[in-house]
Amino acid sequence: MKKLIPAIFAVFAFSGAAQAQEKIPVLSTQELVNVCKTPASPESRSFCVGYVTAIYDTYLATRNPKTSKSNICIKQPAPTRDEVIAGYMQWVQDNPPAASGPASGTFLRFLTVRFPCAR
Repeated sequence: MKKLIPAIFAVFAFSGAAQAQEKIPVLSTQELVNVCKTPASPESRSFCVGYVTAIYDTYLATRNPKTSKSNICIKQPAPTRDEVIAGYMQWVQDNPPAASGPASGTFLRFLTVRFPCAR
């Protein structure tokens, strides 16, 4: 049994190292816009709404209000998700360099511009 434990550890260590070197593709802004452009498909609409909602929810969950001032302040009543997504797609069209960046980063940048906090 004592010889088995180091062998199991070695297997996990090797598989972890292999996974650490694996490249995980990041969704580009243009790919997200392409998916969001086709709301006629229930799958594409679900993906689009789910993706942008997850980005914003992650921003809210990971920002520590005690140490990090908020950059995004959405006043109530909030716009609909469809209005926000349409605004994002227009923003990307108006800012062509953003299309090649990661979707999560450009969506947060859009929210910062569209819903700035009072200074």
